[in-house]
Amino acid sequence: MAKLKAAIIGGTGYGGAEILRRLLYHPEVEVARVTSADNIGKSIGEVHLNLAGLSNLRFEQLPAREAVAGVDVAFMAMPHRTTAQVVTEILDSPVRIVDLSGDFRLRDPARYRQYYGVDHPAPQLLREGQFVYGLPELNRQSIASARYVASPGCFATAIALGLMPLAKAKMLAGPVHTVAITGSSGSGATPSLATHHPLRSANLRTYRPLEHQHTPEIVQTLEAAGARDLTLEFVPVSAPLARGIFATSFVQLPSSITERELSALWKECWRNEPFVRVCSDRLPEVIAVSGSNYAEVGFALGPVTGGTRRVVCFSALDNLVKGGAGQAIQSFNVMMGFDERMTLAEPGLWP
Repeated sequence: MAKLKAAIIGGTGYGGAEILRRLLYHPEVEVARVTSADNIGKSIGEVHLNLAGLSNLRFEQLPAREAVAGVDVAFMAMPHRTTAQVVTEILDSPVRIVDLSGDFRLRDPARYRQYYGVDHPAPQLLREGQFVYGLPELNRQSIASARYVASPGCFATAIALGLMPLAKAKMLAGPVHTVAITGSSGSGATPSLATHHPLRSANLRTYRPLEHQHTPEIVQTLEAAGARDLTLEFVPVSAPLARGIFATSFVQLPSSITERELSALWKECWRNEPFVRVCSDRLPEVIAVSGSNYAEVGFALGPVTGGTRRVVCFSALDNLVKGGAGQAIQSFNVMMGFDERMTLAEPGLWP
């Protein structure tokens, strides 16, 4: 049987590198084309050094319609704003789309304007919901019949997975307070003052506190899972890591809740999920999932105070894999009816 042909649109960034690393070994896929706005003519191994000698592919600069001509699926690995403009040019082609940007995750154009700072170029696509939100742990059935998938953000995936058991049990409501730290690769391949190694390696700093663009995405996802009247106060933190996200979320629950009941919720929520591990004898750690498509989740339960008990929900994942390219491929596998774990099942690095 012939392999499916894939194009990667915007392949010189870290997300593009991770998609290539996985798809070059995918038994059902041939990477037919990789496009970019820079490094034109260079081989993929000249830009992504870990891929040297693995393929004859070179980066091309092509109009959108030429970039997807003759391929079955296009992985969009470009920045938000740019992606939406390109997508509108190829919607009448037969290609399936898996988009890694934030351009098609939200349903409300006003929220897009508020958090991304510009009007959406195709607001009707948001209102119509043409893109299925690509979190397999929540939307697997819809992804399986989708033509277009909007792959979740890295913070959004980590925080939503950490809180999902409470949302599905209809126990997540009101204010949630979250602090999540992230590695420098989440800022992209182009260095800046905030990601320059001499500063990043010895520093912790927050950015966009209480207004990060993943905030409405997280609320939208958790409400779809069963949360109600949810508000999220989210503070992101840049950490001296290359890869990884560690999220800590604080929730108030009724005083009657027990650790045994919460353990049962976590186990039930994730018992059939191949890429989510519940930590029962320890708490999640980034090093345990770095380089892999796995996420770890867990919780700690505080004492009764003023008629309530606080539960602290923890989650950890690799921002470039489960928080990015790996999850996009996971959704692609579901969309095409392949084994969901294909080219994603191997563990991460240790240490």
